[in-house]
Amino acid sequence: MIEGAVRLNIAAGLASVVFDRPQARNAMTWAMYEQLITICSQLQADKTVRVVTFRGAGGEAFVAGTDIEQFRAFHSGDDGVAYERQIDHCIGLLEALPMPTVAVIEGWAIGGGLAIATTCDFRIATPASRFGIPIARTLGNCLSIANMARLVAVFGAPRVKRMLMLADILNADEALACGFLSQVCEPAELDTAAARLCERLTALAPVTQAVAKEGLRRLVAQDLPQGEDLIRRAYGSHDFREGVAAFVAKRSPVWTGA
Repeated sequence: MIEGAVRLNIAAGLASVVFDRPQARNAMTWAMYEQLITICSQLQADKTVRVVTFRGAGGEAFVAGTDIEQFRAFHSGDDGVAYERQIDHCIGLLEALPMPTVAVIEGWAIGGGLAIATTCDFRIATPASRFGIPIARTLGNCLSIANMARLVAVFGAPRVKRMLMLADILNADEALACGFLSQVCEPAELDTAAARLCERLTALAPVTQAVAKEGLRRLVAQDLPQGEDLIRRAYGSHDFREGVAAFVAKRSPVWTGA
């Protein structure tokens, strides 16, 4: 497996984070998640940064989830609980950044990639962008309660049920219509659109932005129920092991409900 990298560049108050594993549609490795955690910790302490953009390398995907090969090492539901805790920690650090964050999306934002994009404050995309969490068709695992809450806050429960239970993939038009996206533009116009959005954000009061962002985060996160029993059930199931094996073997999984 080529590990890939998450790269940070800071210039003139603008931070740019790039998920750089284009040969695998920027699917996240464990090393990439660790790098993202380090970058978020660095940005949290950097008072010079006014806006952060997140983008996938290669033009085909933002992030196409977590690299599924890595799940072959999972043996029980406890492995799933540990994994979802780590994902929650990483996503939580990104969500807690005090400055505005912008996801610049080309192509697929799937699974963990959709979670990252959802955590950003603003999202712009191209007409070919696609959004979903098709684990009911692929892996047979689940999301943490915190990530479900974030999705419901921006998509609404009916669309989240479609993504999680029907494995529906949403197109850019639907994502724009429901408010998930701020703008859809052609690939040639994406850089300009992102620059204009960042310019608008940097011209406004940073303290107001920071406290508004944190207040909204608290509203979504308040009183979340425990969900590790659900994670343990999904990741400990025969279906999850079958889903991973089928994905690696490039065949369709045979679900048994066990």
